[in-house]
Amino acid sequence: MKPDPRCPVRPGEPCTLCQMGATGPRDCPLVYLVMTDDELRAGVHAAALRARETRPEESPP
Repeated sequence: MKPDPRCPVRPGEPCTLCQMGATGPRDCPLVYLVMTDDELRAGVHAAALRARETRPEESPP
């Protein structure tokens, strides 16, 4: 089973193919635009850090 690709623009969420023509994050125009802009990329990184801080700790099985 292949893992579901995660959306780099919405940290922690799966890729929903929200951009027409995209087959995943690797060819998504939105991901490209965000990741090539220093300010936007820094904002996504900050959001990912905040999401990790607020996520409840997962206990091992």
